[in-house]
Amino acid sequence: MKNLLLISFIALAFFGRTQSFFENDTTLNRNRTAWTSGAIAAGWTGSIIALKNVWYKDSWTNEFHLFDDSRQWLGMDKTGHIYTGNLITKNISSFYRWSGVNRKKSLLIGSSVAFGYMTSLELLDGYSEKWGFSWSDIAANSLGIAWYTWQELLWEEQRIKLKFSAHLTPYAQYRPNTLGATTTERLLKDYNGQTYWLSISPAQFLNKSTAFPKWLSFSFGYSIDEKLHGDHNTYTVHTGKPGLQTFNAKSQYLFSLDIDFEGFNPKRDWVRTLFKVINHVKVPFPVIMFSDGKLAVSPFYF
Repeated sequence: MKNLLLISFIALAFFGRTQSFFENDTTLNRNRTAWTSGAIAAGWTGSIIALKNVWYKDSWTNEFHLFDDSRQWLGMDKTGHIYTGNLITKNISSFYRWSGVNRKKSLLIGSSVAFGYMTSLELLDGYSEKWGFSWSDIAANSLGIAWYTWQELLWEEQRIKLKFSAHLTPYAQYRPNTLGATTTERLLKDYNGQTYWLSISPAQFLNKSTAFPKWLSFSFGYSIDEKLHGDHNTYTVHTGKPGLQTFNAKSQYLFSLDIDFEGFNPKRDWVRTLFKVINHVKVPFPVIMFSDGKLAVSPFYF
């Protein structure tokens, strides 16, 4: 899963915010700007060098090539790219807002860094025999970046938030190299256990005096099930028992409630920052799921 390559860079953003963010400066703070720029440059450069020497070590070809993976994994890979582009843009922009850079300039910097960094990962893919440079990945990255940017320009806040949730599935045992062998790998690589959400708080669209809770959101999710191979929607495996078992991939569409932690608007700056960080993940709630022409209800879904 290509999104696994972004963990170091995103972790840097989270760490910097939770440790260093207290209050946005109202004027340009050169020390904060220098610290922020240096940390981002170090994280970008370090992660690219590490990935080149470790992740791509056995698949490097020195020959750049394209790869069309637009129809793989029923769109889950591309949804992950949208989410990640949105996530990096948000955190980098927040860094520069903390440094006293105005909203439009911080958005320009955040979106440029996100696009540049994710494109540099695609360039690495372009030299790997296992993957290749994907224009559909570039499009998905750009959509995620634009999703954050246009809301900030239009509303000066995020009213339609992108969120993520994940759980373990039984499918990794059949293809551990692809879907993950350890618990961490399974959560990051098994698309069957991942769900991406659009989380909307109605209070943000209503009058400020509304009694509707600002922290209550409605979430619309997308996931997949029984998808063991990127290209094939039907996959047959030996289960260790007499006979074979066939898995038929399907898309899943979900509706659930969610909590918008930023709607609580706590007074302490470090709590506000913590809420912004955990607000990237959807809170477990009951869900209504539509899949393969059937409706189902789950009392607890993450």
